[in-house]
Amino acid sequence: MEENKKPMQRKAQSENKSSKKRRGRRKIFSNPWTYLLFVFGVSAILAATCWTIANDVLALNKGEHSAVITITEDDSFSSIVNQIEDNGIIEYKSIFKLFTFVTGGKKHITEGTYVLNTEMDYRAIISGLSARSNQRMTTVVTIPEGYNVDQIFALLEEKGVSTVAKLREMSSTHDYAFSFLEDIPIGNYKRLEGYLFPDTYEFYMGENPLYVLNKMLVNFDAKVTDEMRAVILDRGYTIQEMMIIASMIEKETDGTDRGKIASVIRNRLEKPTNETVGFLNVDATLQYVLPDGEEVTQDHYQTLESPYNTYKYKGLPPTPIANPGIETILAAMNPDNTDYYYYALGDDDLHHFFKTHDQQVAFLGW
Repeated sequence: MEENKKPMQRKAQSENKSSKKRRGRRKIFSNPWTYLLFVFGVSAILAATCWTIANDVLALNKGEHSAVITITEDDSFSSIVNQIEDNGIIEYKSIFKLFTFVTGGKKHITEGTYVLNTEMDYRAIISGLSARSNQRMTTVVTIPEGYNVDQIFALLEEKGVSTVAKLREMSSTHDYAFSFLEDIPIGNYKRLEGYLFPDTYEFYMGENPLYVLNKMLVNFDAKVTDEMRAVILDRGYTIQEMMIIASMIEKETDGTDRGKIASVIRNRLEKPTNETVGFLNVDATLQYVLPDGEEVTQDHYQTLESPYNTYKYKGLPPTPIANPGIETILAAMNPDNTDYYYYALGDDDLHHFFKTHDQQVAFLGW
């Protein structure tokens, strides 16, 4: 019997404790005003929280503030949201993440550089981070005539358009749909040398490198017209060969003697003499393959082993050595009618032209 009493006693004690708890709760809310105050207090807290969150979602009652947001292909979604929050555009990144998940906005966010502000609600922020957003920052870049591919890519990186690495990758691997590139094999980023037309462009910052390069190629395609290409072919040259000639002219002159320098190159190619025997002897082609900062010397004429050494190898170098402007291309197509085979830069910073090597040597005092 004693054994049966103990469980019953424990049960009774448990019921007593439960009864006391219920009485305690009833005691707390025995006053209806206390209960109402509690309900109103919780409601007020919830309402205030919801209102604060709504202010963030809908961009209400925020101080004016803007920030530049840069998104790269290496950024995760979380790091992008952190950047937006750290720059004071949003206050609740977890709510923003939930919003983008529910609305499917995450898929619209594109790499680039954007200007966001606190007047933008969550939907506007997502829209503002898309590929063709008005919030996307642009930059104007002027590509000088005579810049080579390396110089152009470095300038584009400096201006925040893309990176050298991305531009090289896209240049070497993408098969661009232009007839003038058909016979140029894929695999070397310098394959676009001569065709990145020098001009002033407006690019998105952080732009897809494919769009960047294609924009310059489209410009070349428009500027070098079908009529011009027909003339080039009628004169016995390919488009590539004419771009090589034009690039040499571009690097050899400041623009004042294009026609005469063009005549020297064309005379050596089409009417070689016993002195020239087909060698172009253009220093700029050697400079193209020398390390940055190293100047061409007479020693390079004999020692530099490269198809770009036009002192050792006859005819044109393998590729253009720069990107020529339209005036230089026209000069290459229509050289002056001269008997010049030599030229030299004088102390007056002007080019002087000669028919024979002896005349050039006498001028230089060698």
